[in-house]
Amino acid sequence: MKRFTTVVLTALAPVSWGSTYAVASELLPPDRPLFTGVMRALPAGLLLTALARTLPTGAWWWKSAVLGTLNIGAFFPLLFLSAYRLPGGVAAVLGSAGPLFVVGLAALLLGERASLRTVLAAVAGAFGVSMVVLTADAALDLTGVVAGVVSSVSMAAGTVMTKRWGRPEGVGPLAVTGWQLTAGGLVIIPVAALVEGAPPALDGKALLGYGYMMLINTGIAYWLWFRGIGQLSATSVTLLGPLSPLTAAVIGWAALGQALTPVQLVGMGIAFGATVAGQLAAARAARSFSFPEKNNRNISMDLTNGRVRR
Repeated sequence: MKRFTTVVLTALAPVSWGSTYAVASELLPPDRPLFTGVMRALPAGLLLTALARTLPTGAWWWKSAVLGTLNIGAFFPLLFLSAYRLPGGVAAVLGSAGPLFVVGLAALLLGERASLRTVLAAVAGAFGVSMVVLTADAALDLTGVVAGVVSSVSMAAGTVMTKRWGRPEGVGPLAVTGWQLTAGGLVIIPVAALVEGAPPALDGKALLGYGYMMLINTGIAYWLWFRGIGQLSATSVTLLGPLSPLTAAVIGWAALGQALTPVQLVGMGIAFGATVAGQLAAARAARSFSFPEKNNRNISMDLTNGRVRR
């Protein structure tokens, strides 16, 4: 039950990210994605750090900078570049390939060996998302494709390294999330100033949108995401990623009047089913790992009681 609760809470992060397009298109200034990235990350990071009342110490200054760059500072601009150079569906499909990158990096850096079921779930999730978002006239742009792939790799690396480094002793996920968001926001500022110039004037609607982005879509969502990484395997967490484009499609249908075709509905079913299957496979792997670990612990205790030193 504890694992189920953790999975559900972690899943709220990609569900929240699925609302980004609707909020940006309806409330935020047009053509200012990098400024939006700064407004999402930096205020949220400073707020969470203030609430946690804890600053990094020692190596965690540079670790926070690295993680913040991978998860936020590089990921946001590359994602936006991909979205500008490619049709939205193609960019979303490239993003949905992130779990496959995490599977590979987790095996290399964390020793997490993905089962065949997990790999198939990741592939099926990406395929289902492609059915939801791709259109027949989707065109490819090399720069956009490279940006989309690198953004997925950046987020995958950030997820795996967040799991590998964990947290400093006695420091909770709130503080670590705040450090990463602050570092990521600071990385985006010079890029936004160079590409987009001075910040735009903000009306009440924009302030409402940025408030939602900062508090719900970023602050709470990333806190839940990094909290989940600390309690679940990196692969299990990343397999929740397809919920983001699925949520965007549902919001587009329910709130923006966008139609859903039968093919899209089938794709949504495949992607959602793959997400559930991936979590079941990860839970099974976690249970199978726990038994040998427990047995090893018991053997170690028996040997110790027998006065055998290692």
